[in-house]
Amino acid sequence: MDIFQGLLQGFSIAFTGTNLLFAFLGAVIGTAVGVLPGLGPAATIALLLPITYVISSPVTAIIMMAGIFYGSMYGGSTTSILLNLPGEAASVVTCIDGYQMAKKGRAGAALGIAAIGSFLAGTIAVIGLSFFAPPLAEFALAFGPPEYFALMMLGLLLAVTLSGGSIVKGLIVLFLGLLLAMVGLDPISGKVRFTFGSIGLQGGFDFVTLAMGVFGISEILYNLESTVKTEIVTTRIGKVFPTLKDWADSRWSILRGSVVGFFIGIIPGGGAVISSLASYAIEKKCARHREEFGRGAIEGVAGPESANNAASSSSFIPLLTLGIPGNASIAMIFAALMIQGITPGPFLIKEHPDVFWGVIASMYLGNAMLLVLNLPLVGLWVQMLRVPYSILAPIIVLFTTVGVYSVQNQSFDIYSMLFFAALGYLMRKLKFDPAPLPLAFVLGPMVESSLRQSLLMSGGDPMIFLSRPISGTLLAILFVLVLGQVSLYVKWNLQKRRGRAGTAPFASGKRMV
Repeated sequence: MDIFQGLLQGFSIAFTGTNLLFAFLGAVIGTAVGVLPGLGPAATIALLLPITYVISSPVTAIIMMAGIFYGSMYGGSTTSILLNLPGEAASVVTCIDGYQMAKKGRAGAALGIAAIGSFLAGTIAVIGLSFFAPPLAEFALAFGPPEYFALMMLGLLLAVTLSGGSIVKGLIVLFLGLLLAMVGLDPISGKVRFTFGSIGLQGGFDFVTLAMGVFGISEILYNLESTVKTEIVTTRIGKVFPTLKDWADSRWSILRGSVVGFFIGIIPGGGAVISSLASYAIEKKCARHREEFGRGAIEGVAGPESANNAASSSSFIPLLTLGIPGNASIAMIFAALMIQGITPGPFLIKEHPDVFWGVIASMYLGNAMLLVLNLPLVGLWVQMLRVPYSILAPIIVLFTTVGVYSVQNQSFDIYSMLFFAALGYLMRKLKFDPAPLPLAFVLGPMVESSLRQSLLMSGGDPMIFLSRPISGTLLAILFVLVLGQVSLYVKWNLQKRRGRAGTAPFASGKRMV
């Protein structure tokens, strides 16, 4: 199908009354999630996964979930600028200059350029998604089990390497996710494994239960411990539309942030956080007045906010074309597609063009909705910051428990959710990043099936992975990546022993713990 024909079909689907309503609901919920500190898009999508069982159209369900994801990137700037507290992890960098602008009485300009930059970057990224995804899907049709195994292993390792935090801890969480995915029936022989005699475990763990426990309940429990008190820096936002000078200072930052965010978002594990950090570093080097950074430079708001919104859109490329979720939020959307009986990957565009093009078209509309929601209604979002989290938390827990039980009407699912909630809480207390867990859980069965199918094809000869050009190249990249991380680890330990470096050479000192 021609790209322009596909887009026309997508807009005809997205412009229906139901899909417009759910795109708007996703945008509103996403913005609210971004504004409220402590509840990210992954946790919110996880909490709302049971809704996908009752939405008859898969396009409608994914349009809403996608709106929550990229909408949260818009809302996260509000708390970063007004409270110096990021509502979403990708908005951490926005705090640096956005809060300083607010202290100088320029909160409106900071909020305005963040919203406009987000809209432009999101639109640019969706245009790139429209034209880049179909050729990649065509290329992926040449993939067989060996290629998919190599690609998924590379994607999992990239997700651990680039997501931040300790790589060793990330690998532990990754292997835990793979182990949990193996509970239940063997996909080839049909034998029961790792159930320890439990009938409830014979069907394996449910992804909805795992996601709502690890990213929903545990997030709430962890945030309830927080005693951080914040105060809005100003009650008068002022004019939210940037001046001509603000626009002149920011236009190239928005463009650079859009390009950086788009390409980093495609990489599994890259995502909005890495792209915003990279954008801020680039803007600091390109700025004519570097001394202004950290004191209220508008470029320090425009660039990162554009980058994280571009990355949130481009992260749909590996999901829709290769069937590989690059971060925890996209893993939740992957699960929502699977719940609807749709397998993401290279066949999606041919087997379900309505889903593929409908979701892409809805992202054009969603970005326009978010611009309207974030510029005139800033005052409304500010008032939401006054709602105590202690009131919101019990309500969320109640709806989560009801939602988990309603999926299969089994009390076993509630016990499983509590188990995963305790696991997620413990991971956060011990500084383990839970993001690799759902990625490994989702991709685990696919990795196992691809591995075993490949070995069946070759009669048990593992050289099949190296003899095929695509899988061999992907495994070579994987080997180089592992070798690079090992060399960095060895170098850091040598420096630490000599007492010449207190931090790791890769990102942060905690990274190799």
